[in-house]
Amino acid sequence: MHVVGIVLVLVVLATTVATFARRLRVPAPSLLVLAGIGVALIPGVPALHVPPQIIGMVVLPPLLYASAEELSLRDLRTVWRPVTILSFGLVFASAAAVGFTAVAVAGLPPAMAFVLGAVLSSTDPVAVTALGRRLALPGRVQVLVQAESLFNDATSLVLFKVAVGIAVAVGASVSVPAAGGEFLLLGGGGSLVGAAAAGLVWLVRRRTTDPVLETVIALVTPYAAYVLAESVHTSGVTSVVVAGVLLGRSGHRLTDAHIRLQLGAVYAVVVFLLESVVFSIVGLELPTLVRDLPAGTGLWPLQALALAAVLIAVRVLSTLPLTRAVKPTQGRLSWRVAGVVTWAGTRGVMPLAAALSIPLVADDGTKLAGRPLVLVLTTAVVVFTLVVQGLTLAAVVNRSGLALEPEHTAREEDDARDALNHAALDHVEHLATLEVMPKTAVDRVRRSLTARLDRTPETPDGTTADAAYRQLRHEVIAVQSTELHRLYDEHRISDTTRRRLQHDLDREEAALGTP
Repeated sequence: MHVVGIVLVLVVLATTVATFARRLRVPAPSLLVLAGIGVALIPGVPALHVPPQIIGMVVLPPLLYASAEELSLRDLRTVWRPVTILSFGLVFASAAAVGFTAVAVAGLPPAMAFVLGAVLSSTDPVAVTALGRRLALPGRVQVLVQAESLFNDATSLVLFKVAVGIAVAVGASVSVPAAGGEFLLLGGGGSLVGAAAAGLVWLVRRRTTDPVLETVIALVTPYAAYVLAESVHTSGVTSVVVAGVLLGRSGHRLTDAHIRLQLGAVYAVVVFLLESVVFSIVGLELPTLVRDLPAGTGLWPLQALALAAVLIAVRVLSTLPLTRAVKPTQGRLSWRVAGVVTWAGTRGVMPLAAALSIPLVADDGTKLAGRPLVLVLTTAVVVFTLVVQGLTLAAVVNRSGLALEPEHTAREEDDARDALNHAALDHVEHLATLEVMPKTAVDRVRRSLTARLDRTPETPDGTTADAAYRQLRHEVIAVQSTELHRLYDEHRISDTTRRRLQHDLDREEAALGTP
């Protein structure tokens, strides 16, 4: 009951905080972390100790899957080179810089400093996606930030496992071939498992028409991909990400409008609850971990600040040469893009879960020196990035001049709607010449489409919607959906516009009922 009570309190807290976050127009994750710290400081509140297995097994898979589904595969193809470089080079550079800094300013043993560097070397896809949803960034910049955070986990996970192996084994040495083989096993094997899981789910969902079964399959998919990968000793995180990217691109071809709307609503609730709980946990953990620190570690706030500064500096130096590949317009200075990409690279739940999984003792039975300080520094850096970078990210984006103006987004959406309506009207006129549909149904649909193009309100004529009319409307929506994806594939609209218009088409089709 103790755990259930804590979860219920976190859900109520998260709902309240999210409501205030919307009114204040600030990121909910940042406020949730602050709220968690505030609750943990209240006298009498029990200490919170969350097993890393709970975060890794229960919370992360659906959140990673939801983030991967939102990733635009079209835009990913245009930025795969900088994403690859950042997912490898930046992770190694960040781990090395943090390791050296931790030895110098925190006095950690070199092995544990290497562990800390591996833990903090990657950004967190859950935090990045949650913070980035409300920003109107150009497609390539958004995908660069989101894709890097999704794909750099395999690299940091290998570094973490190698670092922990060195820390717990007395006299251990680093084997580069062994580390390379472990990386291929984790990253490559996880990718294969994720692709196989996506293919299997695709085959099952193609033959499923029951909304309840579809919802269950969608909820189980991230857990299945994660468990399958972990059971064969590969990266469950990579498996979930690959499965999410592949299924997210083909989702509109697997289900009908009713099921897509239902899945969207269910996943929105699940993601909200899990994100709320997990960011609250980050805040709740920090005071508890600080209380467990041994004597002589009172300078941890300054040490955490130094580590966060090093991470930001390394990220700036690494992203600046690569941002030429993602310039949204000619003449835009690349340092503006580098600033946004750097400030959007927050740390989050995954570093915390990794730090909590560090063993308590070494192989010889002695207590692992520096572990409590590593936990505190990790959590403090995570809190710093979520609060400081999260609360100021919108201002940085606005100052950079990269944010898309609301007028630009509205104009793109209006132009896309006109293109869909023109395609639908051409289809209706073609049917009218063939005389294969009743004239009354054709006239009603023609009037409706013309009113939309003229930006005038549609006036119902009081005629009963018969089967022929509903069938024609379903055909028109199918034509509009095909045109929508053609516009997207030709890079004429953004992924955000595609998703919004597809949602509108799904709502319209669901309201028609069965043709």
